[in-house]
Amino acid sequence: MEKKPYYISTAIAYTSAKPHIGNTYEIILADAIARYKRMTGFEVYFQTGTDEHGQKIQEKAESEGISPQAHVDRVAGEVRRIWDLMNTTYDRFVRTTDPMHEKKVQQIFKKLYDQGDIYKGAYKGKYCKPCESFWTDSQLKDGCCPDCGRPVVEAEEEAYFFKMSKYADRLMQHIEAHPEFIQPESRKNEMVNNFLKPGLQDLCVSRTSFDWGIPVDFDSKHVVYVWLDALTNYITFCGYDPEGNHDAHYQKFWPADVHLIGKDIIRFHTIYWPIFLMALGEELPKQVFGHPWLLVGDGKMSKSAGNVIYADDLVNWFGVDAVRYYVLHEMPFANDGIMTYEMLMERINTDLANVLGNLVNRTIAMTHQYFGGKVMAPDTPEELDKELKEMALALPAKVEAKMDGLHVADAIDEIFTLLRRSNKYIDETTPWLLAKDESKHARLGTVLYNLLEAIRFAAVMLKPYLPDTSDKIFAQMQLENKGVESLAQFGGIQPGHEIGKGEILFSRLNIPKKLAEITGIDPEAEKKAQKEAKKAEKSAKKEKKKAEIPEGCISIDEFAKVEMTVCKVQSCENVSKSEKLLMFQLDDGSGTPRQILSGIAKYYKAEDLVGKTVVACTNLPPRKMMGHESNGMIISAVRETEDGEQLHLLMLDDKIPAGFKLC
Repeated sequence: MEKKPYYISTAIAYTSAKPHIGNTYEIILADAIARYKRMTGFEVYFQTGTDEHGQKIQEKAESEGISPQAHVDRVAGEVRRIWDLMNTTYDRFVRTTDPMHEKKVQQIFKKLYDQGDIYKGAYKGKYCKPCESFWTDSQLKDGCCPDCGRPVVEAEEEAYFFKMSKYADRLMQHIEAHPEFIQPESRKNEMVNNFLKPGLQDLCVSRTSFDWGIPVDFDSKHVVYVWLDALTNYITFCGYDPEGNHDAHYQKFWPADVHLIGKDIIRFHTIYWPIFLMALGEELPKQVFGHPWLLVGDGKMSKSAGNVIYADDLVNWFGVDAVRYYVLHEMPFANDGIMTYEMLMERINTDLANVLGNLVNRTIAMTHQYFGGKVMAPDTPEELDKELKEMALALPAKVEAKMDGLHVADAIDEIFTLLRRSNKYIDETTPWLLAKDESKHARLGTVLYNLLEAIRFAAVMLKPYLPDTSDKIFAQMQLENKGVESLAQFGGIQPGHEIGKGEILFSRLNIPKKLAEITGIDPEAEKKAQKEAKKAEKSAKKEKKKAEIPEGCISIDEFAKVEMTVCKVQSCENVSKSEKLLMFQLDDGSGTPRQILSGIAKYYKAEDLVGKTVVACTNLPPRKMMGHESNGMIISAVRETEDGEQLHLLMLDDKIPAGFKLC
């Protein structure tokens, strides 16, 4: 049976500098999709490569004192090295400086010119050098490029233009008729509402202010502008012939099933590129998927921000599959994902070392410990086994449903759901207890068989995402990975098969220690220093505040220290041998009477105060008065009159409960 073709491409990486992990995410994502499609029976053509022309490249090379060709050769080599390091299985790595591509681009330009889609004019307006994009004043955002936010410059030069507006209605009709064409949905809405509905400007497709580009062969002053050059790579390298004599490869694989690109270049791929194809009379790609960005902390990676993380550094610290797992699993379908060293290490510890690695390691270890490495026949099935088997058998279909919509992270989650269920199955069946009872050894053999089978299912399905790890699992089990077809039934491992020795798949990381190794900063010392700094800052603020308080005043902090409590007078009596003191027993809401002595006997009769609601300062230290301990001070008001000193206790409404605080 002939395999169904599937063409997936990444955007071609711009050769201005070494790609960081945010750039590398795209090739890993594309590789996971390509591997999955191959595994499920498709004949895949997976294309990636480098975009090597343009003003930025020329200026970069000049600043380095080398030729543009030498510069792009070096960077393209670095891109390919990193793509290979990440274990990606592209079928073709293309470069836009390839003479074949350059010739076809010249032919495409001439064809579009001859049929009236390209015309000669002059450009005057705003230009963004980093994005190599022209803008009108109305398109600018706060006077800057709406794509990258950088300043624009005035530009004026002779140029060739493509008649975008000629095809705008046709493109709108295509998007409406093919809702899957632009994904995710939010990207489609953005293109339609922000660009197509307001009306398309004609597009500048040649430049004269630099010469590092493909020459327009009938007008030597001009080079083909970067987007017409770069975008056509998807067909030129696939076998497209501008004269119509397309080769067999092109006839098999075009139109592409999916162009996988970053959301920042979605406009070029969903407006310019389909219009170019319409003008050439070629079919449009089936889907353009604009994936989100991978952010470091809370910001986009950039050298100027100093937050760039490179894939080869991550691989050196954590290994290829750990990095692949993080970027594939932690990137949402439509929203930006976040990477920090701490988050990556936490995922390694929880998901890879614990859920996956520990399951495989202890299952293989128990098989050796209890049965000498030999797989027993599952002769004693129980109801408890049913859920595990059903979950394993349902796994391929569940992963397929997620992958059909390019929900790669969700597909991985389905696999880890089975792994977590397998760990729970160990806890439920307690193999270590079964091993102690000779009569239950057959049941123990069944339990371990079921675990080995569940691991086999997971290992098959992990292959597109963690290829090396999948291979290691099969190597430890001394089994051949026979692909998705082998998962049609639960029972693929033959009883009597001998498995190999287990090895650690992922080691748990000491996060503070590893972080200190990577950054050179001891996180504990850093925390301590930050704590001390905050303490010093707080102390300095207090001192400053204190210094600002006028003489005779206290600060709010000092006032807040005074604890004034509503109390009910339970009893009151005169203190013997004292004319001044009354001794109070107060209910302060604590449940234990509070004794306070107060020198107010000449103002109040003891019996008149019983049952009254008063206020007392309750956080004064205790002191002895006439041999009795006083725990606080009852609040009163004193004033001088012509008749002498008058004192009034502060009394409150009896409805206020004991224990309330004044504030």
